Amino acid sequence: MNEQQQFHDRLGELLNRAQPFVTVSIVDSHGSTPADVGSRMIVTDNGLDFGTVGGGRIEEQAIQEAQRLLKEKGATSFCDWSLKADVGMTCGGRVKLYFEAWNVSPWRIVIFGAGHVTQALARLLETLPCQVTCIDPRRDWIEKLPAGIRGVVDDAPASRVDNLADDSFVLCMTKGHQSDLPVLQRIFQTSRTFPYLGVIGSRAKAAVLRKELVDAGIALKKLIFHCPVGLLDGDSPIGSHHPSEIAVSITAQLIQARDHWRSHLSARKV
Repeated sequence: MNEQQQFHDRLGELLNRAQPFVTVSIVDSHGSTPADVGSRMIVTDNGLDFGTVGGGRIEEQAIQEAQRLLKEKGATSFCDWSLKADVGMTCGGRVKLYFEAWNVSPWRIVIFGAGHVTQALARLLETLPCQVTCIDPRRDWIEKLPAGIRGVVDDAPASRVDNLADDSFVLCMTKGHQSDLPVLQRIFQTSRTFPYLGVIGSRAKAAVLRKELVDAGIALKKLIFHCPVGLLDGDSPIGSHHPSEIAVSITAQLIQARDHWRSHLSARKV
């Protein structure tokens, strides 16, 4: 396997895991430089992940710029560096680098289940500034999703829990409580916490899920999730049982939870 194929394979792996990363490419160079035009690397929060743009000081500085993009959730950046004046290298050359961030949407939503309500919800969420991933074992339902929604076919959806970003807003909307249960069990057994965790269903379903999770050895005080999902009028969900009305209610609750979460994060930074 050549390096180009390895680069694209690693790119695909990180995209599938929804992990934030930045690709760095040398798009132009003049004079003496440590790498050729077309050289690329992938940078994550942990540093260099794959490839190279020449090593040494230029690579160190490029990694810092890439990680700045990740931290600030930027989309792209372009740098035109004199290797001597801007980087501190003895080479007399000049390089132009293009930085592109991936998976850095500030609002990530992950939906387990691609049924009728998810289909309606996906059409709404596609119009909002968010990154949506839907996971379901049924390929035919995944293929019905709008083009802007990332669909994942997996016979064991709960296995995806470990790779979810900590800032994901998570919805369990599978075929029923028996398929929601493994996802919830994995979340609570691994002590994952998310800004929002919701399960579609009634209060009776919520009680059954909590009992079964406690029976599985999870402390009741840890079992914090929204069920029913969506905005409530007292104890009752707003709207009818029509998928589109449920989708509107869920979207409104997600926006409400997002704004509360962002406000909390801002307060912590003060």
